[in-house]
Amino acid sequence: MLNFNQTNTDVLPSSETMAKDPGLRKFMLGIYQKMALGLVLTAIVSYAVLNSPFVLNLLYTFGITAEGRQVLTGYTPLGWIVAFAPMALSFISGMFMQKLDAAISGFFYWLFVVIMGISLASIAFLYTGESIARVFMITAIAFGGLSLIGYTTKVNMTGWRTFLYMGVLGLIAAGIANIFFQSSMVSLITAVIGVLLFSALIAYQTQSLKITYYETPNLSDRQMAALTYIGALGLYINFINLFLSLLRLFGSRD
Repeated sequence: MLNFNQTNTDVLPSSETMAKDPGLRKFMLGIYQKMALGLVLTAIVSYAVLNSPFVLNLLYTFGITAEGRQVLTGYTPLGWIVAFAPMALSFISGMFMQKLDAAISGFFYWLFVVIMGISLASIAFLYTGESIARVFMITAIAFGGLSLIGYTTKVNMTGWRTFLYMGVLGLIAAGIANIFFQSSMVSLITAVIGVLLFSALIAYQTQSLKITYYETPNLSDRQMAALTYIGALGLYINFINLFLSLLRLFGSRD
């Protein structure tokens, strides 16, 4: 089994060689294409959920305001399961993805994307559609810049791994605790930290994927396809988390 967490920048050839390497270009484009398709499918699934009263009532509880407007008041038991499912799946993803089986990796990736789409439907009840679209565009632009930095930088970011992933665990713990405390200050602080943390993770993972490509030169086409799903999943998760952090900071409430 390959270890995708321990990488070494010493395996990288010169910048000129990488710029002309068609294999690296194909590998990274495969990752970005799968990630982009995953985001599109997530949006489609969320839209479908929002337009299905039956599914909405399975997942959420609603109330009526004094003005007669329907508002989201909470989650049903199934809704809580769906809300935490992406987090649970991300923790067990290594069990499925690192076997380098294209069929298994692909199935897990698309399953994750669909469940994330169902989970994200709730943000439409919390923020205006205009602000969701605006923040998504900001996230896409930021992602492009951050991934480009990770791809082109000569700074060795491999030592960041422990700090970044410990930061993610701390952020998750703070977010879960704030479900019960409902502190606006904690929400603001975790959103700011989330923006910084997931921005750094996007750059780090982009560099890590480039290194992994050169550390595994003898993979078959199917193994390389599986590897693109692994890369797409990591970047997809960081894109979504950056988007949600920015949305908490700049999203307009209904």
